[in-house]
Amino acid sequence: MASSTRPDWRGSLVESYPDLFGPVGDPPAAAGWPCCGDGWRDVLERACVRIRAAVEADGGTVRIVSVQEKYGTLRIDWRGAPSPDVAARLEEAVDLAEARSATTCDVCGAFGVLRGGGWLATRCAAHAEGRPAIEFEEGFENLQVERRLVGGRWRSRFRFYDRSDDRFVELGRPRRRPSE
Repeated sequence: MASSTRPDWRGSLVESYPDLFGPVGDPPAAAGWPCCGDGWRDVLERACVRIRAAVEADGGTVRIVSVQEKYGTLRIDWRGAPSPDVAARLEEAVDLAEARSATTCDVCGAFGVLRGGGWLATRCAAHAEGRPAIEFEEGFENLQVERRLVGGRWRSRFRFYDRSDDRFVELGRPRRRPSE
């Protein structure tokens, strides 16, 4: 089916990246068919550009097997057997997309915040639908903490997502606050 006959951007995205999504056809035929709001279109397009670049550098293949909203933010799952360096670049691309989705309204793509009330959603003020914003301690809204088992020891990495530059800013280990 030609992209001009697709009902929305999802078909165009899948058709633009057949190397990442696999067979193109009706929505059920393409692995990883995006199941998320229209506001995350740009987030997914950025992710696909980064994922393709990482895979092409290695000459391997990777398939996106799931794109969905979970707990108010985007989730992208992939399968493949890339080199460790490429796998790290893929995970970074996915982490960036998930972090950006946490600051992007899933309805319209404007700046948004995570909101509660029945279920979680990242929404701008105009699309909040009465959901209250989830309050984070000031300065910790976009903190990402990553824990990995390396050589039998847990290693932690702390970084903030910088929306304006669409990148992570690495931090040293945060200091603990004195007990009150």
